[in-house]
Amino acid sequence: MIRPFLQDDALLADIRRAQSQSKGLHLWWLGQSGFLVLWNGRFLLLDPYLSDSLSRKYAGTDKPHVRISERVIAPERLDFVDVVTSSHNHTDHLDPETLQALVRVNPGLLMVCPEANRVLVRERSGLPDARVLGLDAPSTPGPQGPTSIEAAGFRIHAVPAAHESLDRDPAGRHVYLGYVIQAGPFTLYHSGDTVLFPGMVSLLRPFRVTVALLPINGRMPERGVAGNLSGPEAAQVASAIGAGCVIPCHYDLFAFNTASPDAFESTCGQLGQPATVLPLGGHWSAPEE
Repeated sequence: MIRPFLQDDALLADIRRAQSQSKGLHLWWLGQSGFLVLWNGRFLLLDPYLSDSLSRKYAGTDKPHVRISERVIAPERLDFVDVVTSSHNHTDHLDPETLQALVRVNPGLLMVCPEANRVLVRERSGLPDARVLGLDAPSTPGPQGPTSIEAAGFRIHAVPAAHESLDRDPAGRHVYLGYVIQAGPFTLYHSGDTVLFPGMVSLLRPFRVTVALLPINGRMPERGVAGNLSGPEAAQVASAIGAGCVIPCHYDLFAFNTASPDAFESTCGQLGQPATVLPLGGHWSAPEE
């Protein structure tokens, strides 16, 4: 079992230290595609999965979700979060146990999600409709939600994601999204679950991404689940969009659906693409110039 580099009290101490002592952009990898972001005293939580709900759900099936890493922190200890995102409806990105615990300890919590998924997000989180902010990617046929919104000082833009295709609901709205998040001089790209799709690079390059958070677990039909970018593909996407740094994610959680970051690191090196491989609970920061 992988033990996080920072966990529980140690993680909280590091978060508080960053909050009180330094400016700039900070983020911590909480496992799978979950990241905690700190900027200007406000906290954004991206796609958190902080429970064992999937391990229980699939126990004894032909697709057991056996954990290979310890949980970084219990969600109820994150009682300072302003905004939570969900990129799509898969439970490791929209977990009722995680979300309901967060809602209980954060009375003003806002949640950003695909407009197509709003009803399920309300059901799983328990949030009232007014605190669920639905977005849709640009150029969607038919009626859509807004393509960007400001929440707690973060400007959040919706972009498409293909897990493994650019799927839409009956109204034509994207059911998988990525988010481009502007925080002062910094820009994050959190892809959610995605593969490379036509127009992806030209859409993202103008944002001048400071740090890209990309999955590396790849696509293997025998797993029985939709796939993502592989490590080399994530490195290539980051290089093509001109990301200042790329951090890999969506691995080291479930035994059946993981990958080594070695090929990712090797390809980044070949491309001259700056990259950081964080340990679970690891902290990355960028100073404000």
